[in-house]
Amino acid sequence: MPETPSCRLLDGWVDPAELVGAVPGEHLFWLDAGVGATSGWSWLGTGRPEDRPDPLVDGSAAPDSRAGDGGPFRGGWVGWSGYDLAASRAGAPTTADAAEPSDLWLRVERLVAFDHATRRLWAVADAAMLPAFVEEVREWRAAATPVQLAPSHPGEPALVATARVEPDRYAVLVEECRSAIRRGDAYQLCLTTRFDLVADPAPDPLAVFLRLRSAASSHHGGLIRSGRRALVSASPERFLQLEAGVVRTSPIKGTRRRGTDAASDAQLVDELRTSPKERAENVMIVDLMRNDLQRVSDAGSVVVETLLEVETYPTVHQLVSSVSGRVRGGSRLSDVLAATFPAGSMTGAPKLSAMTILDELEAAPRGIYAGCFGWIGVDGDADLAMVIRSIVLDGATAYVGAGGGITWGSEAEAEVEEVALKARAPLRALGAVLPPRWRERVR
Repeated sequence: MPETPSCRLLDGWVDPAELVGAVPGEHLFWLDAGVGATSGWSWLGTGRPEDRPDPLVDGSAAPDSRAGDGGPFRGGWVGWSGYDLAASRAGAPTTADAAEPSDLWLRVERLVAFDHATRRLWAVADAAMLPAFVEEVREWRAAATPVQLAPSHPGEPALVATARVEPDRYAVLVEECRSAIRRGDAYQLCLTTRFDLVADPAPDPLAVFLRLRSAASSHHGGLIRSGRRALVSASPERFLQLEAGVVRTSPIKGTRRRGTDAASDAQLVDELRTSPKERAENVMIVDLMRNDLQRVSDAGSVVVETLLEVETYPTVHQLVSSVSGRVRGGSRLSDVLAATFPAGSMTGAPKLSAMTILDELEAAPRGIYAGCFGWIGVDGDADLAMVIRSIVLDGATAYVGAGGGITWGSEAEAEVEEVALKARAPLRALGAVLPPRWRERVR
């Protein structure tokens, strides 16, 4: 196992949004706890490209790595894994894009850790490198400046995204999902689509992320940039947390927009919490994830920790549950991913049948969207979020994926509106708007 890096407490506090602009390098990451966070951790640093790691995740390495402070991530890997290759490995047919790498991971040996609860700052690096890195971080802090986003110019035309399918076609696909459910081929299907654009000049990933987090901040936001490729995300969904041999997943199923005032907002929360369709959809995925975790967990250890809780974000309310289990001894990350990835919240149930149906209906690659991103520690701990509410950039091109869970109780028009709602904020961060016919569907 690689040596666990050391850490040193730094004087004072600086917000990661102020420090990130001073960090050099073409392979950069910022995993973000959100604007004004008062809990959780953010991590900022650089790395070098490396294959996806496969550490032991049964907790056997955890005791040594817990000595001292500095947070749960003490170096390891930061990156993403896409949907299509994972679906293929699970036995489903896929329509992959050969030009887009499914996996991108950075080997991280130096990082800055931000403890938002205590407002403390840590430098983390191998022991021999730590003194020099502390001095480098001081230079970054000296060069840090408050974030200043340039205001948009009145009357400036916005980019218009291109839709993979028009809203009427998406509505037809919703009905085809319902037909598959009626036949008994699936219980629930996560139907997705995509919005693409080309910008000139090429968008700056950091500027895009700063705009996205300002409008739709989340506890699992992130920017991962490697050369011309970047992932920008304000994901509200934790896919997998691995901590001292415990694996946890927190699927989201059920969405409502935010209200225009306190009364309408409360009404939408109540509507979400009591909706038979949304509750059924969430419980189906909870049951699927219980089955997935049982494949890699000790017998009897899998439990539903929370069920059908509403979480509120700047643009939406979400219905969230959480399932956990104790990983069997000797299990590696690849074992856990083989059992759980792609996530059931992005496929439907039963998983293999759902992925097969969706490949035929969507008839195009999902790419990195519907995959996962985050950190994997040298000790086998990890925190991976779903690639949703996200933007994938490759130079001047970018795309935003969006979708929703379809059950027998789904209404096509409501599902179309949900897709438009989810895609709107990431597109705005790119300086783009939905295509006209999709724009008409958002209230």
